[in-house]
Amino acid sequence: MNEKQRLESTQVESSDKKSSKDYSQYFQAVYQPPSLKDAKKRGKEEVNYLEGEFSIPDDMLEIGKGKKFLIRTYGCQMNEHDTEIMAGIFMQMGYEPTDKAENADIVLLNTCAIRENAENKVFGEIGHLKPLKIKNPDLLIGVCGCMSQEESVVNKILQKHPFIDMIFGTHNIHRLPHIVKEAMFSKEMVIEVWSKEGDIIENLPKVRKGDIKGWVNIMYGCDKFCTYCIVPYTRGKERSRRPEDIIEEVRHLARQGYKEITLLGQNVNAYGKDFADTKYGLGDLMEELRKIDIPRIRFTTSHPRDFDDHLIDVLAKGGNLMEHIHLPVQSGSSAVLKLMARKYTRESYLELVRKMKERIPNASFTTDIIVGFPNETDEQFEETLSLYREVEFDSAYTFIYSPREGTPAAGMVDNISMEVKKERLQRLNAVVNELSAKKNLAYQDQIVEVLVEGESKNNPEVLAGYTSKNKLVNFKGPKSAIGQIVKVKITQAKTWSLDGEMIEEAVEVN
Repeated sequence: MNEKQRLESTQVESSDKKSSKDYSQYFQAVYQPPSLKDAKKRGKEEVNYLEGEFSIPDDMLEIGKGKKFLIRTYGCQMNEHDTEIMAGIFMQMGYEPTDKAENADIVLLNTCAIRENAENKVFGEIGHLKPLKIKNPDLLIGVCGCMSQEESVVNKILQKHPFIDMIFGTHNIHRLPHIVKEAMFSKEMVIEVWSKEGDIIENLPKVRKGDIKGWVNIMYGCDKFCTYCIVPYTRGKERSRRPEDIIEEVRHLARQGYKEITLLGQNVNAYGKDFADTKYGLGDLMEELRKIDIPRIRFTTSHPRDFDDHLIDVLAKGGNLMEHIHLPVQSGSSAVLKLMARKYTRESYLELVRKMKERIPNASFTTDIIVGFPNETDEQFEETLSLYREVEFDSAYTFIYSPREGTPAAGMVDNISMEVKKERLQRLNAVVNELSAKKNLAYQDQIVEVLVEGESKNNPEVLAGYTSKNKLVNFKGPKSAIGQIVKVKITQAKTWSLDGEMIEEAVEVN
């Protein structure tokens, strides 16, 4: 890797000899904060594809023998999948997993930076881990993931939580054995955060969570730079995996008996736009994946700007391509969308949905919405409500705007009171609940196909799974149905889930 593309691994003493001021000064000398100006200068740097280059150092191959690790994960599916990779690396080093911090020899917090609440949870957990560190000084505690890419977060850890042993970012997970080795033997805080990353590392080990549904990264990073979003800084530029590597991974999962895979990317339908040697997009990839003998294929998360006609045409072929589409709109007001730098309008979004419904009549839609964005008026919020009703989404993730330091929106005057923001969120959620209940009511007495994932979280006597449109279904049935696609008759439609009775097991999917 070009040394200019990253910061050198640095160590900061974690003894009490250094003051908070010393930490801050040292930190500022070696770490560069996310920069909108620098990030927008992203050029067409060549992406390096590193296959077969990952290895555990010989002296670390059995360093974890008789020891345990714990990874606590916050945030999106991408973080969940990163955790699967880190778990795979730990197990190659001889460690065994545990779900109790008091039994662990290494604890990692794989963090999310997208909202303030997520960061607060992590700092709360750091506080809870301090007594364990005092009791067992050999316990290694690390903070990784998106929060680690933020200057303010690392500064706070340096000043207030010097007992942390490791801080590393989203781009150097494959460096985990080296980071652990440095923290273990140097007894110093290890900070390794790369400001940019142009490499794709293949053949990393993974310990997948379950054997029914699997995640497959198809690309990394985001170049959209929505004004409220920190992701382009924490995840880097858009870079796509080669299609042959993705296809082989999906085939491997199919051979292992997985029933569903979800293609992952911060902006998944921008896949392939960075290829210089070929014209190949998500529609082309889905066209090839639909030929693989795996019952269900999904993808997330998509951006309206990159949802092209070819992708719609491929999805319309159905088969193992699921008809549930998550399409974040964020606001129903063109004026607010412009402030957000979403680069589409209310009208163009509605036209895209109309086109999809025309070509995929059975499609279901979910979305993300932010309320209380700076300068959002009552009239503009009403536009969001009307768009939601017009599209008739099945459900939505709804949020109060949360400023993220380093983003353009954080510099805007936040001129909407929290009282107004909460009131708007309540009104929006009332519409979301109303339409979700209406959509679910249409399933009453219908027979649906459910991929059974396991026991219900609330009742071990009840099984739970999802339909092709991602509807949660709870029903009584034999444990042998877990991991199978079964037919269930819906007996009760609720606002957020469906209850039913199993009528047939092991549905064959062509």
